[in-house]
Amino acid sequence: MRKEDVDYTLYLVTDSTPAILRDKNIYEVVEAALKGGVTCVQFRDKTSDTGELVRTARELHKLTRQYNVPLLINDRVDVALAVGCEGCHVGQDDMKLQDARRLLGPDAIIGVSANTLEEAIEACEGGADYLGIGAVYATTTKTNTKNILGPEGVRHILQGLADRGYVIPSVCIGGINAGNAQSVIMESRAPNRSLDGIAVVSVIMGSDDPEHSASRLLELVRDALPAKTRAADEDQLSPESAALYANIVKSVHDATPLSHNMTNLVVQNFAANVALAVGASPIMSNNGEEAPDLAKLGGALVINMGTVTPESLRNYVKALHAYNNADRPVVFDPVGAGASAVRRSALKTIMDSGYITVIKGNEGEIATVYRETSQTAGQGEHVQQRGVDSTSVLSPEEKAAMVTRLADRHNNIVVMTGKTDFVSDGSNTFAIDNGHEYLGMVTGTGCVLGTTISAMAAASSAAGQELFAVIAGILLFEIAAEVAAQRSDVRGPGTFVPAFIDELARLRSLAARGDSSWLQRAKLRDISQDI
Repeated sequence: MRKEDVDYTLYLVTDSTPAILRDKNIYEVVEAALKGGVTCVQFRDKTSDTGELVRTARELHKLTRQYNVPLLINDRVDVALAVGCEGCHVGQDDMKLQDARRLLGPDAIIGVSANTLEEAIEACEGGADYLGIGAVYATTTKTNTKNILGPEGVRHILQGLADRGYVIPSVCIGGINAGNAQSVIMESRAPNRSLDGIAVVSVIMGSDDPEHSASRLLELVRDALPAKTRAADEDQLSPESAALYANIVKSVHDATPLSHNMTNLVVQNFAANVALAVGASPIMSNNGEEAPDLAKLGGALVINMGTVTPESLRNYVKALHAYNNADRPVVFDPVGAGASAVRRSALKTIMDSGYITVIKGNEGEIATVYRETSQTAGQGEHVQQRGVDSTSVLSPEEKAAMVTRLADRHNNIVVMTGKTDFVSDGSNTFAIDNGHEYLGMVTGTGCVLGTTISAMAAASSAAGQELFAVIAGILLFEIAAEVAAQRSDVRGPGTFVPAFIDELARLRSLAARGDSSWLQRAKLRDISQDI
């Protein structure tokens, strides 16, 4: 294997100590890990004699060659030479890099441990092929670490190397597991440099199911790594676009705008918590009489038609007038718009009573708005919608055309949610493929997306920014859902909700620090020319 072809995405360091390996067979564990997708293996054994090390390393090399994965030997250059494997890894207290290179030759893969920027620079200048940066967190498998770096320390090293023009594959090690792998990768990312993978020990070597553990970690890491290591057919945001959307999220964090929610009782608490998580200040008030005062506070209004009564409809209209008079954004969620004649009538009353900045709904709701606000409304049969039914009957092309025409008709922004979301201002139309199925298994997630959008719209209400603000809200919401669903503490929709709120807050905090790395997960396509 050529060393430039090595994939460092999931780097396994073995551990044969009874505390980690227990009574399992090291060969069986490593082979299971290889089946699960481990991309590089380092054999580390600090206690066995030379003969035993060589015997074990030879057997491991037979396995790794079957999977076209390099085997590196920790510290023992003599063992690497005896086995004829791909290279070795040396620490700061091991054999000098220059000596290892002289013995192993120019084609061998030699990695170096680095705990400081100075050590990393020295390794680069000495011709190391990759860096093992750590320890990120404290770990029981290696107690002689100089200091704990944390993601910020890793980022400092990566940025320092980038500033000096060093381009070298780098993995981090120390306390990495399925629960923190993605956050470490994203939080350690420097503006011009990212990790190339993670190195793990006990999370695989000590696992009861090493193949599953490896497969799970590989999936998490690949999703978190930057665009260059992800599937080529996925649409990636440019750095400029990522910075734009991150800055909109940051503006919410900085301004803490009011998110005035007129919503149903089922989701009020959820919506308030989501508003706080994204950096807004929530108020849950269905009283239209206080809307004029609230509208003066510089926020945005969410009208959620989840509970429709004559009184609630009058309050919606009063609030709509108040926010229009204050020239503040209004997000309208026509919940279950096609379920009954009462809801269709309420929909038309709200749409006729003032200007709506953003209309957000699922396919059935947006289709109902499209029909009921057309010049031929009332002609022909209505398509019955079951409550908040989100069953899809339209093709992607039809959905894109519908949101574009509806947005153009009302001179506003329309969002149609679904497996793929479609967003348009009538001139520019985008498709977004982020999100997770758990969002469809929890009551009120569509409603609280409206809350998220309202926060972005409130903080970015300058002319020309409205569409970008809506897209920023959707990306924050749906990327947070993806990250939350992949956490090791999430086992289903019940445990998903608190993790989701946590991730909304965490990604918002990253954006507040100027970090747009999490937007590398964005799957945003401009489809304006296809309509």
